[in-house]
Amino acid sequence: MKQAITENEIIAMTNQVFEESFEIETEKLQPKMNIFEDLGLDSLDIVDLIVALQQKFGVKIRNDERVRYIRTLEDVYRFILSLKNEEH
Repeated sequence: MKQAITENEIIAMTNQVFEESFEIETEKLQPKMNIFEDLGLDSLDIVDLIVALQQKFGVKIRNDERVRYIRTLEDVYRFILSLKNEEH
């Protein structure tokens, strides 16, 4: 059985994706930050973000309707947490 991932691990790993893929400073990665307005991502960046998150967490995201409702970093954390919980 796979080791369950904690919420803190999800936050750390997600932030790492933002730092590595989009060169966003760690200090900016706060849960309430809007990924478009505050962090400067655009629709093309979202494709890269989804690919990076899929690789980082070993989950399938592409056709998940919930992606449309992600606006903040906290939304990303919750989304990944729910995907990981669905695996068990």
